[in-house]
Amino acid sequence: MASDDRLAEQLDPATCVLLTVECQNGVVGSDSALPELARAARESGALDRVAQLVAGAHETGVQVMHAVAERRPDGRGANRNARLFRAAERLPVQQLSGTTAVRLAEPIPLADEDLVVRRLHGLSPIAGTDVDALLRNLGCRTLVVTGVSANVAIPNAVFDAVNLGYTAVVPADALAGVPADYTPVMVRNTLALVSTVTTTRDVLAAWKRPPRGQRTG
Repeated sequence: MASDDRLAEQLDPATCVLLTVECQNGVVGSDSALPELARAARESGALDRVAQLVAGAHETGVQVMHAVAERRPDGRGANRNARLFRAAERLPVQQLSGTTAVRLAEPIPLADEDLVVRRLHGLSPIAGTDVDALLRNLGCRTLVVTGVSANVAIPNAVFDAVNLGYTAVVPADALAGVPADYTPVMVRNTLALVSTVTTTRDVLAAWKRPPRGQRTG
């Protein structure tokens, strides 16, 4: 865990962006295409904590970005080069553009200032999307990564962020994967090597903490 001062420096609202990954109805909602993952996200409290982080970001002026995975009805441009993609094509719920499946899941709030980045291909919410360019235009230095899944999209996002020069912060209690006990193992043995691992509570506290130069006492 990072010290309070180090975490507060990394999470300066002026240079920090909160990223939610695939927190959409068709993935973690009540009509999910992946009910085991949706259940893990809700029963662990991870989805509620993502919502808390989004609300906290709105309150403190931290930019929020939502990464949504979707596909065209004809599947044009989608990957078919891995078993995961072929299995997704057979799921009863499809993440089709313009449908309720690709809307943010409750209870995550959506503000007018939030950015929503949609992708039609691949495994990463960053590679091959507008995310990097948007982050640079926003002056982002630290990316807070939340959402699902700890199996695929989350590690992709963290690795891509680090490779692009951002500091990655991971509130581990705002992630979910399957099986549920895999997530803490992956965080401890993989993400902790390349990111600052913390908690939702500590991120929210850091956002409310005044910059070091403005503190008194």
